Amino acid sequence: MDFYLGLLQVIGVHSLLGLSAWCVLHTGQVSLAQGGFFAIGAYGAGMLTTMFGWPLGWALLVAALLAGAVAVAVGFPALRVKGLMLVVATTAFAEIVRLVFFNLSWKVKTPQGLIGPDGGLGFGGIRYFQANAWSSVQVLLLIWGLVALVMLLLWSLDRTRIGTLWRAVGEDEVAAQSAGINLTAAKVSAFGIGGAIAGLAGGLFSHNTTHIEHGNFTILLATFAIAYPILGGLKSLAGTLVAVVFIQGVLVEGLRFLGDWRSLLFGALILLVMLVRPGGVLGAPLRWPSFKRHAAASTTDLMISAERTRHA
Repeated sequence: MDFYLGLLQVIGVHSLLGLSAWCVLHTGQVSLAQGGFFAIGAYGAGMLTTMFGWPLGWALLVAALLAGAVAVAVGFPALRVKGLMLVVATTAFAEIVRLVFFNLSWKVKTPQGLIGPDGGLGFGGIRYFQANAWSSVQVLLLIWGLVALVMLLLWSLDRTRIGTLWRAVGEDEVAAQSAGINLTAAKVSAFGIGGAIAGLAGGLFSHNTTHIEHGNFTILLATFAIAYPILGGLKSLAGTLVAVVFIQGVLVEGLRFLGDWRSLLFGALILLVMLVRPGGVLGAPLRWPSFKRHAAASTTDLMISAERTRHA
């Protein structure tokens, strides 16, 4: 039973990571920086609770805001480039963050002894749940409660002007810019919100595993992050969740006996989905009837029409 509870906890954390990448991919940008924001949230929340005795809720909130602020700061220069250059720039950022934590050695004296990051040895002793007698079920409810909250917020945001701007920029930057849309503001806002969600996921990850190290935040983590929404479908938040369940529950854990052959299956899965369903497994958006849009008009066309009407 504990194994399945632990697996559901992992799926919940990775669902948040996938939703963070969904925000950026929604604007047509491919970023591998999510692993860096994840690491910032993991170390930040872990240090606040273990070294300074903060409550978990405040630690997670501050870690998410810190990761979001770093994402905005990185987004302004990074999003001036496109395509492969953006991938290279964000990969470099994630590696810089990982190496910073690899070299970070800072411990403080607590009633439990010296606690804090210890360079290459990692950061252990993050035992907030154990110290406060949290059960596995309570941890699971916390993680999935936050997943539900983030999905609800993104679902609501997708139906506001911000969500419409993201989709317009993702469909056609030139047409969106001609309609008066500020491309930088749209991209940076998606980058910042995605970074905050990744930071929240990192904070939950560090407290769930109790020990983290730089090896947890390699390029493979960022690859998983962008694979979830791409495989699930960018037009549906539920698609990201389905992809996480399949990859983490089936490929990673269910086929563990295959060893490294799972990596081959992961690559084959991506190729198969791109060939059969380029829009993702759930390519059609899940919408309430009142929010259906006319099938003949794209989001960009709607934005251009709205802007022309406003200026008329």
